[in-house]
Amino acid sequence: MSLNDQTSDGLRAVPAGGPTLDTLFRRAAVRRPDALALVDPPNRPAFTDGAPRRLTYLEADAAISSLAGQLQGTGLQSGDPVALMLGNTVESVLSLLAVLRAGMVAVPISLLMGRADAADALTRVGAKALITCGRVGTLTPATRAMDIAAAVFTIRSVCGFGDSLPDGFVTLDLDSRPQQTKMPAGGGNPGRRCAAITFDTSHDGIVPVARNHAQLIAGGLAVMLESRAERDAVILTTVMTSSFAGLAVGVIPWLLSGGTLVLHHPFDAAVLAAQCEDLNCSIVNLPAALLPALADSGRLASLENAKAIVALWRAPERLAQSRRWEHDSPALVDIQAFGEIGLIPARRDHTGAPAAMTPAREAAADAAGSGADLIAFTSTAAGTVALRGAMVPRHAYPPGMPEHPSAPLPVASDGFIDTGFACRRDGANRLVVTAPPAGMVAVGGQRMFIQTLQQLAQQAGPSATLAAFPDLFAGQRLAGSAGGADNVEHLLAAAGAGPLVVDAFRRPRSA
Repeated sequence: MSLNDQTSDGLRAVPAGGPTLDTLFRRAAVRRPDALALVDPPNRPAFTDGAPRRLTYLEADAAISSLAGQLQGTGLQSGDPVALMLGNTVESVLSLLAVLRAGMVAVPISLLMGRADAADALTRVGAKALITCGRVGTLTPATRAMDIAAAVFTIRSVCGFGDSLPDGFVTLDLDSRPQQTKMPAGGGNPGRRCAAITFDTSHDGIVPVARNHAQLIAGGLAVMLESRAERDAVILTTVMTSSFAGLAVGVIPWLLSGGTLVLHHPFDAAVLAAQCEDLNCSIVNLPAALLPALADSGRLASLENAKAIVALWRAPERLAQSRRWEHDSPALVDIQAFGEIGLIPARRDHTGAPAAMTPAREAAADAAGSGADLIAFTSTAAGTVALRGAMVPRHAYPPGMPEHPSAPLPVASDGFIDTGFACRRDGANRLVVTAPPAGMVAVGGQRMFIQTLQQLAQQAGPSATLAAFPDLFAGQRLAGSAGGADNVEHLLAAAGAGPLVVDAFRRPRSA
């Protein structure tokens, strides 16, 4: 599929030599220094430390430079991978841009990733630092960060925001005076330098997926074109920035439009409605699973002034069975996310039915076209969806190590990467996604293999079992049984299991 097939802009790919994310931010800051750039959730004190912030571009620029200087002051160098484990607050976005401004590589990780998986992931990329905060809801990321750092030999600095950080933390301050930032060494094309690493899951374990600035921008541009976001758009996102999809639907369109990014820590429908009304949001990003519940409760009325709702399908096999969109405004844009490999955005037409993956928009499987489109798709001989295009990753991290165990992304000779998602042809020869990769469990944005989870559950005792069940909001949920064993939660946490696995064994508390 080419976005050029659906838009009149004639934009097919990010030009070679394109800008960096920091360049996009600086352009907006020069053009609109006093305009509102970043907005915290108004209910921020309910889930993390600090009062809600509203930052202009001038204020955000100063904070980014200050954070970049503070990170360099810890001894970090250009090219060092820096992990980010934060909630949906301004610190998450500012830290990402600060890492990039300092010439480092941003490595966002999910708050729901277990200690063992996080340590494995950060070891694979050689992370040099970890940035987190004191608390996010019932989670205490700062405590977990210390445990992760103890298990990752390369981490030299653990940095954090918030109150009561553990001993050994480097406290980061958004309000400190901007420091002189050492600019990264020149040479080469800045847009082609590695900018961010996110993490996928394969049968072999954690998979770091590295992208340069151009590939990230391509993903955001695809979403921006389908949502028809205008210059200076006000974009509200409920999607965390710990994945490629999270960056592509929120941060990148914000930088491209030079507008305002409104953050919502998922999920509170009343707060969402108040944010939309207060800031006149034109684009609203939501997990697709929330749409039916919002419609049934009448909450969609609070979004009627938006121009588009961007619905993220982390389980794209569910899109074909989704409800018709019966609203003239806002428009609905479906985003099918295929793990960390890529995403396919498509705007629904007047019929309200999901846009089909049609042969007219399907890429020919030839090497000459690879990278010509923002995103292209085809089906493999095994009956799975394969992607290629400007947003699709192609290189291992660290670079120059094609046999490195952290890079099992099988790029075919024609440039396609097999996503593992099963598909079929319907009567009109259109592609329909039918199932996730075999054995895959997806709880919200966290992808895991059930066999790996069951092996982890054995840490709670030989009789412990873990299963996945469909869930309306999260896609799937985990439920565990340990045969009456005591201290199950403690044993699993000690083994490095994440909150999703621990909660699966949590017994209901008596009133």
